[in-house]
Amino acid sequence: MKIKVLMVDDHALFRDGMHYVLQQLADSVEVFDSGNFVDGMKQAADHPDLDLALLDLHMPGSDGVNAISTFNKAHPSIPLVVVSGSDQRDNIEKVMECGAMGFISKMSSSKMMLSALRMVLDGGVYLPPQLLQQAMTGIDQGGDKRTDRINKSGLTTRQMQTLQLLAEGLSNKEVSERMGLAEGTVKIHTAAVYQALRVNSRLEAVSAARRMGLLPPIDSDFDSSAV
Repeated sequence: MKIKVLMVDDHALFRDGMHYVLQQLADSVEVFDSGNFVDGMKQAADHPDLDLALLDLHMPGSDGVNAISTFNKAHPSIPLVVVSGSDQRDNIEKVMECGAMGFISKMSSSKMMLSALRMVLDGGVYLPPQLLQQAMTGIDQGGDKRTDRINKSGLTTRQMQTLQLLAEGLSNKEVSERMGLAEGTVKIHTAAVYQALRVNSRLEAVSAARRMGLLPPIDSDFDSSAV
């Protein structure tokens, strides 16, 4: 298996360390790196078949969270993960809303980073547990009051609704429209579902939920490719 990864960060020492981590993602990993956002955008344009992009929030040529939106709009097919030294809750919610599929703290261990990146490569959403809790607290304070734990897995009403819609094969955007929530909020709920069920992807989440009785058994006409 060969994958291509773009890493954009202005700290050369961090990029050097991440090269070692990224080489463990697959048998063959080609890494393109840059120390500024403008060059990173150019490399993404030159390599549209990238499997993953890692971006820092604060670096030359970047205007923070808005740069995440700029990258995602230009390259919507490339899964994007923010790797940052900042762990502010507002940043987490904003980058997820701007198209990121994960947020990793630079303080994370290499093992945690690998696990997070593999989750995103599998189509999942990742937030570190401590940052996920911060984000969920912000959502609760922002008006989502239906947070009573409804099952032994610790999923809230909103998280169960998200899980049920994922099982129908809906995309994050479609789930957000159905639930009347921002897409970034849906991604945070999805990350919470993955953490609660201890899974790494949408398919695993739906399968685990069915085994646990959180979702009805699969119907004979159910198209498993939808999840």
